[in-house]
Amino acid sequence: MGTTLHKFFLFKLEPNGAQARACACSCGCSRYTYNRGLAWLIEQLKQNPEFRFSYYDLANQLPQWKQEEDTKWLAECHSQVLQQSLKDLERAYINYKEGRANFPKFHKKFKSKDSFRYPQGFKIDEGKRQIYLPKIGWMKYHRSRFIAGKAKSITVSRKADGWYVSILTEQEVDEPRHPASGIEVGLDVGVVNTVTLSDGTAWPPINALRNNLEKLKKWQRKLKHKTRFSRNWKKLQAKIARLHKRSADTRHDHLWKIASDVCKNHAVVYREDLRIVNMSASASGTREEPGVHVAQKRGLNRSILDQGWGMLFRMIEAKQQELGGEVYAVPPQYTSQTCPKCGCKDARNRPRQAVFKCVNCGFEGNADCVAAMNILGRGQRLRACGELENTASAQVSRHKPSSSRNPSKRLTARSATQ
Repeated sequence: MGTTLHKFFLFKLEPNGAQARACACSCGCSRYTYNRGLAWLIEQLKQNPEFRFSYYDLANQLPQWKQEEDTKWLAECHSQVLQQSLKDLERAYINYKEGRANFPKFHKKFKSKDSFRYPQGFKIDEGKRQIYLPKIGWMKYHRSRFIAGKAKSITVSRKADGWYVSILTEQEVDEPRHPASGIEVGLDVGVVNTVTLSDGTAWPPINALRNNLEKLKKWQRKLKHKTRFSRNWKKLQAKIARLHKRSADTRHDHLWKIASDVCKNHAVVYREDLRIVNMSASASGTREEPGVHVAQKRGLNRSILDQGWGMLFRMIEAKQQELGGEVYAVPPQYTSQTCPKCGCKDARNRPRQAVFKCVNCGFEGNADCVAAMNILGRGQRLRACGELENTASAQVSRHKPSSSRNPSKRLTARSATQ
């Protein structure tokens, strides 16, 4: 019995000047369409909070937008790019209604990610290392590897060092059978060690951002004293963007190596079901009720986000789905304070950050390794009771919608800006 496997292939493009300007124009058109559609949606929700939004409501307005005097430049962009932008808005609103995300936000020039997508009409010539994009033409790309499967869509995005293309492919493969069938492991994430397994294996952090933090601070101080949008300001802004991208690439490479190593050697992975957004929330408080230990919490938040736990979890789930393994998210409460031998739960069991010593039976060990052992044991028990779901085969929403997300109460319509 076969299964359908979806994979992304990322390559760097080599556009000439005209092609780069055409890509930038497509990004601007896509951003404007998304913002105008969002402004229209907010206006409808203000008039009728029970309004049911659909992509077709806005797609029928696209021809009219192209004929308006102020927005005739939309016709320079391929129609499918604009349609895909409205489909992204529909998906963002569905995620909000189903409790997976907050209400959609307006995209901002120079701040939001610049990208556009073609669902069809593109061509790929791997022999000549060229990609054809409608209304842009043939464009060279760095072919670091060959594409496996049938290309379903192409997304072009702008990053700090140039333009990139992401190709989504679909491939029919045999039902995967994990090479390490029967081997299970518990996985604990942290700041001292990025990952610690229940068998004692640990990966130290790469600290991609912290290693470049002093240089980043220095350049940002210089940027503050330069004339905004001047030539020197743009040069320094580009240097800062490239530094951020280098940090992100370093982190991504480090996490992907960890995920590959963990998944290839373990058929079942039990990880913590962490609320990373809550863990990295600001402690500054309000002017009336200011927070305490704000600087320390800010440093901790930066360290948590620098580790990329959420990215690591997604990588593990994707890799296990490809290999035929399983991933289970386990409630993390008191895993580092519970003895894996006698089950004693006491805050005194962890006298220091890296030390665990049970006050009941005297069991000693590394606190992170003990937490991973407890995650493994708890996950096996909950899985046997049928209380856990394999997140490698189905993404489960764990966010609950709240009344505070009602856009008719807290949002005001803003003009859609490019």
